[in-house]
Amino acid sequence: MKKKLDRIILKDVSFYAYHGVLPEEKKLGQTFLVSLELFLDLKQAGESDRLEDTVNYAEVYAALQNVMDGSAHDLLESLAEKIAAALLQGPVKGVSVEVKKPSPPIAAQLAYVAVKIKRGEVY
Repeated sequence: MKKKLDRIILKDVSFYAYHGVLPEEKKLGQTFLVSLELFLDLKQAGESDRLEDTVNYAEVYAALQNVMDGSAHDLLESLAEKIAAALLQGPVKGVSVEVKKPSPPIAAQLAYVAVKIKRGEVY
């Protein structure tokens, strides 16, 4: 039986970026919100109180920002996949990525549209 992994969570990190299918989305940009759950064993970090024994949140944010500010993606699905791939390394065994678009270009009253994916060991 596998041990359940611990989590580091970043919730609704805001970016102004240029992703979307429509040319206007790539030209004008819009706000995106990204939530992450990183699955890993945090026992050693909890006992040692040393940054070297965990994942540095600043480095996680930098990797996320690199994807969000990088090449434009048409689909939220593609953007989420790229984020997951960037974060699944080192002690991170699994990741859950949710990308929200609060102002999608559709004629509807809604809070947001989103894509949520899970990759690796996610419990």
